[in-house]
Amino acid sequence: MKELVISGILNVDKPQGWTSHDVVAKVRRLSGQKRVGHAGTLDPLARGVLLVCLGQATRVSEYLMRGRKVYRAAVHLGLSTDTYDAEGQVTARAPEVNVTLPQLEEALSAFVGRIEQTPPMYSALKHQGTPLYKLARQGKTVRRKPRPVEIYDIKLLDWSSPVLTIEVACSPGTYIRSLAHDLGQRLGCGGHLASLTRLASGHFTLDEAVSLDTLSEAFAAGRWAGLIHPLDEALLDFEAITFDRQAERRIRLGQQVRGPTPSSPSSLCRAYSTEGELIALLQYDAQTGLWQPKKVFS
Repeated sequence: MKELVISGILNVDKPQGWTSHDVVAKVRRLSGQKRVGHAGTLDPLARGVLLVCLGQATRVSEYLMRGRKVYRAAVHLGLSTDTYDAEGQVTARAPEVNVTLPQLEEALSAFVGRIEQTPPMYSALKHQGTPLYKLARQGKTVRRKPRPVEIYDIKLLDWSSPVLTIEVACSPGTYIRSLAHDLGQRLGCGGHLASLTRLASGHFTLDEAVSLDTLSEAFAAGRWAGLIHPLDEALLDFEAITFDRQAERRIRLGQQVRGPTPSSPSSLCRAYSTEGELIALLQYDAQTGLWQPKKVFS
Protein backbone atom coordinates (compact mmCIF):
# COMPACT_ATOMS: atom_id res chain seq x y z
CA MET A 1 0.00 0.00 0.00
CA LYS A 2 1.39 3.38 -1.04
CA GLU A 3 2.26 5.64 1.89
CA LEU A 4 0.19 8.82 2.14
CA VAL A 5 2.37 11.90 1.68
CA ILE A 6 1.07 15.15 3.14
CA SER A 7 2.52 18.49 2.03
CA GLY A 8 1.42 21.78 3.51
CA ILE A 9 1.51 24.13 6.47
CA LEU A 10 -0.20 23.81 9.84
CA ASN A 11 -0.88 26.93 11.90
CA VAL A 12 -0.61 25.49 15.42
CA ASP A 13 -1.38 27.25 18.69
CA LYS A 14 1.64 26.06 20.65
CA PRO A 15 0.76 25.60 24.32
CA GLN A 16 2.87 27.10 27.07
CA GLY A 17 5.40 24.65 28.47
CA TRP A 18 5.95 22.85 25.16
CA THR A 19 9.10 23.29 23.10
CA SER A 20 8.75 23.85 19.37
CA HIS A 21 10.44 20.46 18.90
CA ASP A 22 7.76 18.85 21.11
CA VAL A 23 5.06 20.16 18.77
CA VAL A 24 6.91 18.91 15.68
CA ALA A 25 7.26 15.45 17.27
CA LYS A 26 3.53 15.44 18.09
CA VAL A 27 2.56 16.37 14.52
CA ARG A 28 4.95 13.74 13.17
CA ARG A 29 3.22 11.06 15.27
CA LEU A 30 -0.30 12.22 14.41
CA SER A 31 0.33 12.55 10.67
CA GLY A 32 2.65 9.59 10.19
CA GLN A 33 4.92 11.86 8.15
CA LYS A 34 8.71 11.79 8.39
CA ARG A 35 9.40 15.21 6.92
CA VAL A 36 8.08 17.66 9.50
CA GLY A 37 9.69 20.87 10.74
CA HIS A 38 8.77 24.27 12.14
CA ALA A 39 9.30 27.78 10.83
CA GLY A 40 10.46 29.97 13.70
CA THR A 41 11.12 28.75 17.23
CA LEU A 42 8.96 29.73 20.19
CA ASP A 43 10.42 29.44 23.72
CA PRO A 44 8.69 26.97 26.07
CA LEU A 45 7.43 29.94 28.12
CA ALA A 46 5.57 31.30 25.10
CA ARG A 47 2.37 30.20 23.42
CA GLY A 48 0.78 31.09 20.12
CA VAL A 49 1.37 30.78 16.40
CA LEU A 50 3.87 28.08 15.46
CA LEU A 51 3.99 27.21 11.77
CA VAL A 52 4.65 23.51 11.20
CA CYS A 53 5.65 22.37 7.72
CA LEU A 54 4.98 18.89 6.34
CA GLY A 55 6.48 17.21 3.28
CA GLN A 56 7.37 19.59 0.43
CA ALA A 57 6.49 22.57 2.64
CA THR A 58 9.66 22.00 4.66
CA ARG A 59 11.51 23.36 1.62
CA VAL A 60 9.81 26.76 1.90
CA SER A 61 10.06 27.24 5.69
CA GLU A 62 12.77 29.89 5.18
CA TYR A 63 10.20 32.13 3.48
CA LEU A 64 7.70 31.65 6.30
CA MET A 65 10.36 32.70 8.81
CA ARG A 66 10.85 36.01 6.98
CA GLY A 67 7.34 37.16 7.84
CA ARG A 68 6.54 40.03 10.18
CA LYS A 69 5.83 38.89 13.76
CA VAL A 70 3.30 40.24 16.27
CA TYR A 71 3.50 39.44 20.01
CA ARG A 72 1.60 40.24 23.17
CA ALA A 73 4.02 40.41 26.08
CA ALA A 74 3.75 41.00 29.82
CA VAL A 75 6.86 42.66 31.29
CA HIS A 76 7.49 42.56 35.04
CA LEU A 77 9.51 45.60 36.10
CA GLY A 78 11.71 45.63 39.19
CA LEU A 79 13.06 42.09 38.77
CA SER A 80 15.94 41.10 36.48
CA THR A 81 16.72 37.46 35.65
CA ASP A 82 19.62 35.69 33.98
CA THR A 83 17.42 34.37 31.18
CA TYR A 84 15.55 37.68 30.76
CA ASP A 85 12.29 35.80 31.40
CA ALA A 86 10.29 34.26 34.25
CA GLU A 87 12.07 30.91 34.01
CA GLY A 88 15.44 32.30 35.09
CA GLN A 89 17.13 33.05 38.38
CA VAL A 90 16.64 36.54 39.83
CA THR A 91 19.85 38.55 39.44
CA ALA A 92 18.65 41.95 40.70
CA ARG A 93 15.66 43.28 42.58
CA ALA A 94 14.68 46.96 42.71
CA PRO A 95 13.48 48.17 46.14
CA GLU A 96 10.48 49.78 44.41
CA VAL A 97 9.16 50.63 40.95
CA ASN A 98 8.44 54.33 40.64
CA VAL A 99 7.62 54.59 36.95
CA THR A 100 4.96 56.99 35.68
CA LEU A 101 2.87 56.39 32.58
CA PRO A 102 4.60 59.22 30.62
CA GLN A 103 8.02 57.75 31.53
CA LEU A 104 6.89 54.34 30.37
CA GLU A 105 5.51 55.63 27.07
CA GLU A 106 8.68 57.62 26.40
CA ALA A 107 10.89 54.59 27.14
CA LEU A 108 8.84 52.33 24.86
CA SER A 109 8.98 54.83 21.99
CA ALA A 110 12.78 54.68 22.07
CA PHE A 111 12.66 51.07 20.88
CA VAL A 112 10.48 51.70 17.82
CA GLY A 113 12.36 51.68 14.51
CA ARG A 114 15.61 50.06 13.47
CA ILE A 115 17.61 49.26 16.59
CA GLU A 116 20.64 47.23 17.63
CA GLN A 117 19.69 44.35 19.91
CA THR A 118 22.03 42.06 21.84
CA PRO A 119 20.76 38.44 21.92
CA PRO A 120 20.40 36.91 25.39
CA MET A 121 22.92 34.32 26.59
CA TYR A 122 20.04 31.88 26.98
CA SER A 123 19.37 31.54 23.24
CA ALA A 124 19.97 28.98 20.50
CA LEU A 125 22.55 31.15 18.74
CA LYS A 126 25.91 29.44 18.50
CA HIS A 127 29.37 30.50 19.61
CA GLN A 128 32.13 28.46 17.96
CA GLY A 129 29.61 25.72 17.26
CA THR A 130 28.08 25.57 20.75
CA PRO A 131 24.58 26.98 21.51
CA LEU A 132 24.79 29.95 23.85
CA TYR A 133 22.28 28.44 26.29
CA LYS A 134 24.61 25.47 26.87
CA LEU A 135 27.47 27.83 27.72
CA ALA A 136 25.15 29.84 29.98
CA ARG A 137 24.18 26.68 31.89
CA GLN A 138 27.90 26.10 32.47
CA GLY A 139 28.14 29.55 34.04
CA LYS A 140 29.96 30.99 31.02
CA THR A 141 29.24 34.31 29.38
CA VAL A 142 30.55 35.27 25.95
CA ARG A 143 30.39 38.57 24.17
CA ARG A 144 27.42 38.72 21.78
CA LYS A 145 27.50 41.03 18.81
CA PRO A 146 24.47 43.34 18.64
CA ARG A 147 22.24 42.64 15.65
CA PRO A 148 20.01 45.01 13.70
CA VAL A 149 16.28 44.35 14.09
CA GLU A 150 13.27 46.48 13.37
CA ILE A 151 10.35 47.13 15.68
CA TYR A 152 7.48 48.54 13.64
CA ASP A 153 5.16 49.39 16.51
CA ILE A 154 4.69 48.98 20.27
CA LYS A 155 1.24 49.44 21.80
CA LEU A 156 0.85 49.77 25.54
CA LEU A 157 -2.21 47.68 26.37
CA ASP A 158 -2.12 47.85 30.17
CA TRP A 159 -0.02 49.28 32.98
CA SER A 160 -0.69 47.90 36.44
CA SER A 161 2.59 48.47 38.29
CA PRO A 162 4.88 46.58 38.30
CA VAL A 163 3.53 44.74 35.21
CA LEU A 164 2.88 46.24 31.80
CA THR A 165 1.31 44.50 28.81
CA ILE A 166 2.40 45.47 25.32
CA GLU A 167 1.76 44.42 21.74
CA VAL A 168 4.88 44.39 19.57
CA ALA A 169 5.05 44.19 15.77
CA CYS A 170 8.60 43.41 14.70
CA SER A 171 10.94 41.86 12.19
CA PRO A 172 12.00 38.21 12.43
CA GLY A 173 14.97 37.66 14.71
CA THR A 174 13.74 40.11 17.36
CA TYR A 175 14.07 38.82 20.93
CA ILE A 176 11.14 40.02 23.04
CA ARG A 177 13.06 38.80 26.12
CA SER A 178 15.86 41.21 25.25
CA LEU A 179 13.33 43.98 24.69
CA ALA A 180 11.89 43.37 28.18
CA HIS A 181 15.37 43.36 29.73
CA ASP A 182 16.48 46.47 27.84
CA LEU A 183 13.29 48.33 28.78
CA GLY A 184 13.94 47.59 32.46
CA GLN A 185 17.52 48.85 32.11
CA ARG A 186 16.37 52.02 30.40
CA LEU A 187 13.87 52.71 33.19
CA GLY A 188 16.55 52.05 35.80
CA CYS A 189 14.63 49.37 37.68
CA GLY A 190 15.32 46.22 35.69
CA GLY A 191 12.72 43.92 34.24
CA HIS A 192 12.01 40.55 32.67
CA LEU A 193 9.51 38.92 30.33
CA ALA A 194 6.69 37.43 32.40
CA SER A 195 4.63 35.92 29.57
CA LEU A 196 4.56 35.92 25.79
CA THR A 197 2.01 35.10 23.08
CA ARG A 198 2.77 35.14 19.37
CA LEU A 199 -0.31 36.66 17.76
CA ALA A 200 0.86 36.46 14.16
CA SER A 201 3.63 35.20 11.89
CA GLY A 202 3.33 36.69 8.43
CA HIS A 203 -0.35 36.45 7.44
CA PHE A 204 -0.98 33.50 9.79
CA THR A 205 -2.79 34.62 12.96
CA LEU A 206 -3.62 33.16 16.36
CA ASP A 207 -7.36 33.53 15.66
CA GLU A 208 -6.99 30.91 12.90
CA ALA A 209 -4.51 28.64 14.73
CA VAL A 210 -5.56 25.15 15.83
CA SER A 211 -4.91 23.62 19.22
CA LEU A 212 -3.11 20.30 19.58
CA ASP A 213 -6.33 18.75 20.89
CA THR A 214 -8.23 19.86 17.79
CA LEU A 215 -5.39 18.60 15.61
CA SER A 216 -5.39 15.21 17.37
CA GLU A 217 -9.14 14.84 16.89
CA ALA A 218 -8.92 15.85 13.22
CA PHE A 219 -6.22 13.29 12.40
CA ALA A 220 -8.07 10.57 14.34
CA ALA A 221 -11.26 11.28 12.37
CA GLY A 222 -9.51 11.74 9.02
CA ARG A 223 -10.53 15.44 8.85
CA TRP A 224 -7.00 16.86 8.85
CA ALA A 225 -7.06 18.04 5.20
CA GLY A 226 -9.17 21.07 6.09
CA LEU A 227 -6.49 22.28 8.50
CA ILE A 228 -3.57 22.09 6.06
CA HIS A 229 -2.61 25.28 4.21
CA PRO A 230 -1.05 24.79 0.74
CA LEU A 231 2.70 25.34 0.65
CA ASP A 232 2.43 28.25 -1.77
CA GLU A 233 0.98 30.32 1.09
CA ALA A 234 4.61 30.69 2.15
CA LEU A 235 5.37 32.32 -1.21
CA LEU A 236 2.55 34.84 -1.61
CA ASP A 237 4.98 37.77 -1.63
CA PHE A 238 6.29 36.58 -5.00
CA GLU A 239 4.66 37.14 -8.39
CA ALA A 240 2.74 34.21 -9.89
CA ILE A 241 3.39 33.17 -13.52
CA THR A 242 1.59 30.40 -15.42
CA PHE A 243 3.65 28.35 -17.90
CA ASP A 244 2.50 26.08 -20.71
CA ARG A 245 3.19 22.35 -20.77
CA GLN A 246 6.40 22.63 -22.76
CA ALA A 247 7.84 25.17 -20.31
CA GLU A 248 6.57 23.07 -17.40
CA ARG A 249 8.58 20.07 -18.64
CA ARG A 250 11.71 22.22 -18.89
CA ILE A 251 11.18 23.59 -15.38
CA ARG A 252 10.75 20.10 -13.92
CA LEU A 253 14.08 19.17 -15.53
CA GLY A 254 15.75 22.19 -13.92
CA GLN A 255 16.11 24.06 -17.22
CA GLN A 256 15.70 27.78 -17.79
CA VAL A 257 12.54 29.14 -19.40
CA ARG A 258 11.34 32.41 -20.85
CA GLY A 259 8.79 34.50 -19.01
CA PRO A 260 7.82 38.11 -18.23
CA THR A 261 10.68 40.44 -17.34
CA PRO A 262 10.39 41.41 -13.64
CA SER A 263 10.85 44.90 -12.25
CA SER A 264 13.74 43.72 -10.05
CA PRO A 265 16.69 41.74 -11.52
CA SER A 266 16.85 39.50 -8.43
CA SER A 267 13.14 38.67 -8.47
CA LEU A 268 11.61 35.33 -7.56
CA CYS A 269 8.32 34.03 -8.89
CA ARG A 270 5.86 31.20 -8.28
CA ALA A 271 5.56 29.03 -11.36
CA TYR A 272 2.20 27.34 -11.99
CA SER A 273 1.04 24.84 -14.59
CA THR A 274 -1.99 25.55 -16.78
CA GLU A 275 -3.93 23.31 -14.35
CA GLY A 276 -3.08 25.64 -11.46
CA GLU A 277 -0.52 23.34 -9.82
CA LEU A 278 2.51 24.94 -8.16
CA ILE A 279 5.51 23.68 -10.13
CA ALA A 280 8.48 25.57 -8.73
CA LEU A 281 9.98 28.71 -7.32
CA LEU A 282 11.99 30.43 -10.04
CA GLN A 283 14.71 33.10 -9.91
CA TYR A 284 15.27 35.58 -12.70
CA ASP A 285 18.69 35.46 -14.39
CA ALA A 286 19.42 39.01 -15.54
CA GLN A 287 22.36 37.90 -17.71
CA THR A 288 20.33 35.51 -19.85
CA GLY A 289 16.91 37.12 -19.42
CA LEU A 290 15.53 33.70 -18.44
CA TRP A 291 13.93 32.22 -15.33
CA GLN A 292 16.02 29.60 -13.51
CA PRO A 293 14.36 26.94 -11.30
CA LYS A 294 15.40 27.51 -7.68
CA LYS A 295 13.14 24.94 -6.00
CA VAL A 296 11.12 22.39 -8.01
CA PHE A 297 8.18 20.73 -6.27
CA SER A 298 7.06 17.21 -6.99
